[in-house]
Amino acid sequence: MPPQHGPRRACIAFSDSAAKQLENITNEADIHALDRALVVISVDPDAGEPIPGDTNGPQLRQYTDEVESVRVLYFVTALRTVVVVAYIEV
Repeated sequence: MPPQHGPRRACIAFSDSAAKQLENITNEADIHALDRALVVISVDPDAGEPIPGDTNGPQLRQYTDEVESVRVLYFVTALRTVVVVAYIEV
């Protein structure tokens, strides 16, 4: 019997500005908090709330973890295989 695997996780990619923000995070607790938020988003890209706005491009979403004090703005690609992070706040 083949092994059972959970649902496939989306890959996380960073916009240029989010990558710069990521480079500036040096506190280990902040890195851990951000990592936890990114795992949640990769497992369930719908975990965040839609941000109202322009409907011409991909729907921008916001995931906020009040316990870890993390906020991530992101959008999901059409095939739902990649989550592109646009902004990070830790």
